[in-house]
Amino acid sequence: MHDERTGRTPESALAELRRRLEAGRVRGRLNKTQLAGLAGLSRGTVQAAFKTGGKVPSTFTVAALARVLKLPAAELQELRRDAAGGVSGDGPGRPIQQWAPHALEVHPAGPAPGSSGLVEQRVLPSYVRREHDQLLAEAVREAAQGRSRMVVLVGESSTGKTRACWEAVQPLAEKGWRLWHPFDPTRAEAALEELHEVGPRTVVWLNEAQHYLGDRAVGERVAAAVHALLLEAERAPVLILGTLWPNYFKQYTALPGADGTDPHSRVRELLAERTVSVPEAFNTSELAAASSLARGDALLADALTRAHADGRLCQDLAGAPMLLKRYENGSPTARALLEAAMDARRLGFGLHIPQAFLTDAALDYVHDNDSDQLIDNWAEKAYSELAKKVHGKQAPLPRVPTRQEQRPPGSPAPTSNDAAGIQGPVFRLADYLEQHGRSVRRHRCPPASFWHATLKHINQPDVLGTLARAAERYHRLQWAHHLYHRASQHYSRSAPVQPVRIREDARGLSGAETLMLATNLLVRLALAREKAGDHNAPESRHQQAAKDNSPGALVRLALMRKKAGDHNAPEDLYRRAADFGNDFPQLFPHHPPSRMLHRLWPYGLDPDGTPTGPWSAESEALPQGSRDLLPGP
Repeated sequence: MHDERTGRTPESALAELRRRLEAGRVRGRLNKTQLAGLAGLSRGTVQAAFKTGGKVPSTFTVAALARVLKLPAAELQELRRDAAGGVSGDGPGRPIQQWAPHALEVHPAGPAPGSSGLVEQRVLPSYVRREHDQLLAEAVREAAQGRSRMVVLVGESSTGKTRACWEAVQPLAEKGWRLWHPFDPTRAEAALEELHEVGPRTVVWLNEAQHYLGDRAVGERVAAAVHALLLEAERAPVLILGTLWPNYFKQYTALPGADGTDPHSRVRELLAERTVSVPEAFNTSELAAASSLARGDALLADALTRAHADGRLCQDLAGAPMLLKRYENGSPTARALLEAAMDARRLGFGLHIPQAFLTDAALDYVHDNDSDQLIDNWAEKAYSELAKKVHGKQAPLPRVPTRQEQRPPGSPAPTSNDAAGIQGPVFRLADYLEQHGRSVRRHRCPPASFWHATLKHINQPDVLGTLARAAERYHRLQWAHHLYHRASQHYSRSAPVQPVRIREDARGLSGAETLMLATNLLVRLALAREKAGDHNAPESRHQQAAKDNSPGALVRLALMRKKAGDHNAPEDLYRRAADFGNDFPQLFPHHPPSRMLHRLWPYGLDPDGTPTGPWSAESEALPQGSRDLLPGP
């Protein structure tokens, strides 16, 4: 391009500008480091201004150098303008609408429909405005009106700070503002080098501001340069937005120590009255607003299913993709532990999964090709890998801290470290991975190591009963039989024998006897014998079951004794049954208490002792054409 007015090309104008600057530096006997100090510029900025082939210096750099070198500023600015092709030069950055939010470190939440799932193709969920958004909006309005402003959002990781800043600057994008995100070669170096060149109508993006203000070498100088930018009227308006974690905020704003050291004096001055707190959780009204927006937003609706209780919606949205990456790209042993935990949760385990169970259960989840991963300390390494947190302070499989249960004086000592009867360390699968596992593994049957670990380590009767039914659904009938047996030993109300469908005919009973070894099964067998007309075996069966304090057997045996004319034994049997149900024996000199009977109905007894409920003959009968579901030998 040729300037008809001056006859100069941009290249010749830039060369002339550098020639004059170099002549002034030599005349003043200054090296570039000295010149940078006197001009208040970074050495890199000065080097770039003199470097052949470098970019055109900004108007602010030229003005500062002209002042120190005592050169005619107007002539140098004209040369700079010609070198830039007639563009006045707005400093670093580019128009806001040219930026993508993920390039500015807004955490991705999920892929767009039909996309490959890459970060560039991820969409943002609908935005829920909160209290801090109002304060941000006020600063943006003042900047748009011509006043320079700075706001730093202070909050824990993944609480929505960066997304809030992105949403706040959108009105400025419509007004043609620029945005500058200094990060190359390092954040602090980039900021220090070009802050002096920032022009009007620019957003300075200092996300994770500890990388700028906390830099040991130049953090204080960056703070001073930012402060100067806010105060210089000729460069107004600018908007400086930053984010900061609370621990850094406390560190930077702490008063000088007793020894007089004050490493962050300029940072403390800069942050004064320029910070806004971002809470970790959404309040009730904000969750309600999120629920309204979620009607047309699958990402937001999905996150709300997990975050509605604690309000940590942003953490879930930010952490979910990273949790999935940890699962998909983790070591074979870490993946095995996660899949064992996924299966445990979807098949009936509580939130807290015992470590002993997980370690043994995971063995068959490791592919034969990865068996070399099972070295002596494989479990320790895998648990350590899964304890590392992602965005939002979530870990794929964190250990749950144990807390000593506070009990009234005189109460029996607890037998384990929590109310569920789990002994040893316990872990909790991240909610998002649990939900993911329920989806992708819903048709998969756990391997043998899972069932073996359940039988070996789990003594929670309700869990055992639930998993026994799951084993039956997968036609793992021998495992189902042994799990029912173990559950019945712990008097599980969830492990009656209805899934083991017994043929209630004289020939079938003898074949089923070998399977009915557990306490509750003996009760059912006794009732079946009595129904078949055998009036001798039932009492012996009930007596055998009553030795283990089976409530159903105790009540049934009491009724049998009373019918036989024994009026002394029944009350003692009733008391033993009531003790099992935590009821009050003094309420029933002649009849069991209603609360206890309500507990016993699932065991197949109505208040007068008649078999009923899930153990009735009608409910136990095999459907026509059904296969015999009794486990094999």
